[in-house]
Amino acid sequence: MPLSDTAIRSAKPAEKPFRLYDAGGLYLEVSPAGGKLWRLKYRIAGKEKRLSFGAYPDVSLKAARERRDEARKVLADGIDPGEQRKAQKAATEARALNSFEVICREWLEKWRTTVEPAQHTKALARLEKNVFPWLGGRPIAEITPPEVLAVLRRVDERGARYTAHKIKSEISQAFRYAVATGRAERDPCPDLRGAIPPARGENFAAITTPKEAGELLRAIDGFQGTFVVKSALLLAPLLFVRPGELRKAEWAEFDLDKGEWNIPAGRMKGRQPHLVPLPTQAVLILRDLQPLTGRGVHVFAGRDPKKPMSDAAVNAALRRMGYDTKTEITGHGFRAMARTILHEELHFKPEVIEHQLAHRVPDALGSAYNRTKFIKERRVMMQQWADYLDKLKAGAEVVSIPTRAA
Repeated sequence: MPLSDTAIRSAKPAEKPFRLYDAGGLYLEVSPAGGKLWRLKYRIAGKEKRLSFGAYPDVSLKAARERRDEARKVLADGIDPGEQRKAQKAATEARALNSFEVICREWLEKWRTTVEPAQHTKALARLEKNVFPWLGGRPIAEITPPEVLAVLRRVDERGARYTAHKIKSEISQAFRYAVATGRAERDPCPDLRGAIPPARGENFAAITTPKEAGELLRAIDGFQGTFVVKSALLLAPLLFVRPGELRKAEWAEFDLDKGEWNIPAGRMKGRQPHLVPLPTQAVLILRDLQPLTGRGVHVFAGRDPKKPMSDAAVNAALRRMGYDTKTEITGHGFRAMARTILHEELHFKPEVIEHQLAHRVPDALGSAYNRTKFIKERRVMMQQWADYLDKLKAGAEVVSIPTRAA
C-alpha cells in the first residue's frame, strides 16, 4: 500500500535500519537514530541503483513522489538519473567557480602586487559595493553588455560618473583576465564605448599664483596640529612629491648629510626609483622631526608608530586651516603649484621640472625616465625653489629673473 504522512510520522526507529515502501521504487529508510531518508530504487543497463531525495520532513511525501516521477521520466529516455544529477552538480559547481566575483577577486589578488595597497583596497570596495551584488554570482562567460551597462548606469545616475568609468575599466580588466585564463571568450566592455558620457576632467585643486602660495605657506607656519602632521605640511610644498610617497617615507631612505631622499621603485607610480635632492630647509625640518620618530621606520608615524600617518591627514589639516580641498588646494595640488611657478616665475626648463616630478618624459633616445638625469640642475632648482618659498612666506616682493641653471 502507498505510504501516508500518518504512517511516516508514527514510524519509530529500531535497532537496525528498516524501510517503508511507497510505489514505483520509492521508499523511506528509517535509521536507528531516527533519521528518515527518501530513496529511489531503479535499474538501468541491468544494474540496480539507488538515488537519494533528501530527508523527511524537509522533503514531504508529495515532494518525494514528484522527484520519483521526474526520475522515472528521465529513466524512460534511457538516461541514468543518478549520473544526470552528478553532471548537473558538476555544472553548478563549475558555474560557481567561474562566477564573475570569483574570477574578479582572483584577478584583484594578482593585480595587488603591482599597485599601491590603497589602490587595490579602493578598487575592491568599488566592486563589492557596485558590481558584485548584481553580477557577482553570474557565470562570467554568460554576462552580456546590457548587464554591464545596467550596473554602470546605476552608478552614473547617482552622480558618480567618474566612478562609473573607473568601474568599467576594472570590469574590463577582470574580463580580459578571464579570457587569458580560458574562462571567457571576450570582454563585453568595448561594446559599451560611448554609452556612459565621458567624465569631466577632475584635476586636483591647486594654488598656482605666488601671492596665494605665500598666504598658504604662512597658514602652514601657523598650523596648530601635531608636530608630525605639521612637518609633513612644511615638506609638501618644498619637495612636491605625491602624497602617498611623502606620508610613507622611511628614515632608511634619507641621507641627510648628502641632502638626498631615494624613494624606492615599489612606492613610485611609474615603478621606477626616484631621487629627490633636499634643500637645506627640508633637511632642517627632517632633523627637527628625527628625535620624535627617528627610532622607528616611518618618518611620519601615525597613532600606531608601526604605521605611517593616515592618507587623509594632510587634507584634513588643510581643511582645519580653512582651505577647501575640492576647490582650493589638496595634498596633491602642491605638485601643480610647483610645476606652474617653477616654469612661469623661476623659468626652469619643463623637462627638468618634469623629471623632478617623476613624470615619464621620453627623450630623443627613447628613455622614459632616469632617476639621476638633470641631477645638477635639479639640485639647483630645488634649493632656489625653497629659497623662493621662504621669500613668499615672508611676504617679500619676488621678481622673476631667468636663471642660468635652467
